[in-house]
Order: sequence, then C-alpha cells, then structure tokens
Amino acid sequence: MLPTAPLALLMGSVVALGAWEWAALVGLPRYGYVALTGVVLVMTWNLVQYSQSLFGFLVFAVAMWGLGLFVVWRYPVLPRWWRIRSVQALVGLLVLVPAFASLVALHGGRMIPGGSDGPRYTLFLFALVWMADSAAFFAGRRWGNRRLAPQVSPAKTLEGLWGAVVATVLLAVAGSWWLNLGTQHWVMFVVLCVAALLSSVLGDLLESVVKRTHGAKDSGMLLPGHGGVLDRIDSLTAAAPVFSLGLMCCGG
Repeated sequence: MLPTAPLALLMGSVVALGAWEWAALVGLPRYGYVALTGVVLVMTWNLVQYSQSLFGFLVFAVAMWGLGLFVVWRYPVLPRWWRIRSVQALVGLLVLVPAFASLVALHGGRMIPGGSDGPRYTLFLFALVWMADSAAFFAGRRWGNRRLAPQVSPAKTLEGLWGAVVATVLLAVAGSWWLNLGTQHWVMFVVLCVAALLSSVLGDLLESVVKRTHGAKDSGMLLPGHGGVLDRIDSLTAAAPVFSLGLMCCGG
C-alpha cells in the first residue's frame, strides 16, 4: 500500500544490508562498498523513473544471469577471474541493483499498461518466490532423492524442484485470475512464472557458490537464527528481473 518512492527507500535499505554482507563475504571494505552501492542505486532510481532505457537495462540484467549460470555449472572448477575481488564486487552490484530496479519499476507500473496494478504484481512476485521456496523445501524433505547441484547445495533435490514447479503453476493460474489477465493471457503468464521460478533457483545457487568459495555457511548474522539478509533475498534477486522483463515483453 506504499507509494513507489517510500517502497524504493525500503528496498534500497534491504539492498544496502545485502551489500554490507556481500562485502564481508568477498573481503571488500564494507562502508566503501555500501556507499558505492548507494550511489549506483540513486542512479538506478533515476533510470527507473525518467529513462526510456529500462527495457535495455533489464535485458542486460537477465543476460548477466547467464554468467551466473556458467559459474554455478562450472563449480568447483571456476575461472581465475572469479576470485578477483574487483570482479566479485561487480558481480554483487549486478546481483543486487537490477533486482532493486525491477521491483521499483514493477511497483510503479512501468511494465503494465495503465500501471495501476503495479503493487499487486509486486506482491504476487513475492508470493511466487516464497511459495516456490516453501514447496521445494517440503517436497524435497518428503520425496527428495536425486541431488540438483550436489557440489553447490547438497540439500536441493530434483524432486524439490518439481514440487516448486507444481506449486508455481497452481499459484500462477490463481494469480492470472487475481490480476484479471483473462483467459487469453493465462498460459503466457504461467510460462513466465515458471521461468521466474527457475531463475530464483539460480539466484539461490549463485549465492551458495559465493559462500562456498569463501568458506561461509551463512551470508551474515543480521537475522539471528535465519542467517543473513542475502540468504533471504537471493532467490528474488534473479527472479525479479526475469519476471519484470517478461511482463514488458508480454505487454503486461
């Protein structure tokens, strides 16, 4: 129910906490990295609000997750450039900032004709990521046998992924009704939601690679008993650009 500007401030605060943890993980000066992230966020806010280049920005952001897929696929045999701190600093910005831009633009209605349903689309995206993550956990606990990415995250299973896909399809069908998409658009919307789900898994796995590279179990201790902020938003960082770009391509 917030206007977009206060929501952007709230999202920016979460991103700043994520940047604080990312800096600690990869060995960067925390205050300097958070300050750099803040400057980039302000620039991105201007892009989201006033620029016509949002589509190109989202295409670039989604394409960069192809690099994330390469890193996850190659782990533990990673290229030398991956361990360069400046590269990992850039990767952190590419993970956090496009997610911020996507969510703010989505809430502001930049992807949707008329723009009035932006807050509902944003809430739906949150629900999608939460539901998929919960379904994967419980399906994996009940039926999981085959590891999805044993070198990166041994707890994740293919059965858990299929559970998340089923939950996503059901939620997407219900969401198409809630968002008044009509029968002619619901199939495309379901496909988009499944794509967002798969990208959310990639976001989770990439953060696991970063933690394993630096010997960390959690991204931080900002949320006692729950790990760090990055552990809570890693799936959303990849899902948000994919979902937002897909909406733009589909015309809302």
